[in-house]
Amino acid sequence: MNDRWLAVTFISPAMLLLLAMSVFPLLWALYLSFTDYSATRGGPANFIGFGNYTAILTSAQVHTRALTTVIYVVGAVGLQTVLGFGIAYLISRRTHGRGVLTTLFLVPMMLSPVVVGLFWRFMLDAQFGVVNSMLGSLGLGQVEWLTRQRTALLSLIVVDTWQWTPFIMLIALAGLTAVPKYLYEAASIDRASEWFRFRTITLPLVWPLLLIAVMFRAIEAFRLFDLVYILTNGGPGVSTETLSFHIYKVAFLGFNTGTASAYGILMVLVVIVLTQLYLRYLNKLKEG
Repeated sequence: MNDRWLAVTFISPAMLLLLAMSVFPLLWALYLSFTDYSATRGGPANFIGFGNYTAILTSAQVHTRALTTVIYVVGAVGLQTVLGFGIAYLISRRTHGRGVLTTLFLVPMMLSPVVVGLFWRFMLDAQFGVVNSMLGSLGLGQVEWLTRQRTALLSLIVVDTWQWTPFIMLIALAGLTAVPKYLYEAASIDRASEWFRFRTITLPLVWPLLLIAVMFRAIEAFRLFDLVYILTNGGPGVSTETLSFHIYKVAFLGFNTGTASAYGILMVLVVIVLTQLYLRYLNKLKEG
């Protein structure tokens, strides 16, 4: 075979798998989003145009779930960024034990989200959880972490932060170790303060890489499902029901497949638009 057919032979299996597992389901969901199809109802799907999209965009319930998702994403990603960069900065200043500390901090990220959700659910249990046991030993009252509206969303943010702060830390640590040493040496010769070095050398050089990490974490947090399902199941009430969990309820509990497909397409569009705007900002930052 010539080079062209040899390339086609090797690429075809991967392309067919990609088409079968990603492209076709996406196109099929796009088609179903314009219908009233239900997985449990017999008969063909009826084409209803943009009816599903109109109902979603004008629904007060959807606005509530969207606000919950935004609060969760901003709170979790913001906290992870501050803690991850702070831990990475402290580790980068150590000369001994850096590898051991990095490995220990990476352990939460290596665990499955389902496993993390299960043992945090036991730890945050109002009656038998170790967290309330520690609060009781300190003379503080018990807190219903997962059964009160004020603390349930906060608990989700804390658990997600515990698991994914190492991701931000790892990328920030890579950026910190790549900063040229001669810049710090020149600053020390000029007797620059520690804050001046951080503000004019460390932060500007690490900031673009940190923004990329924030983008990846924001996308992951936006489609959060597993922690909500394990920890709170969207409750109490709907106080922790994110958009992804709401789509699950619409599709697999209400069996409104067409509406759920429209939800999914809208979420994909939101992620694409926000990511493009974010990447444009990164390109401007790079050019500047």
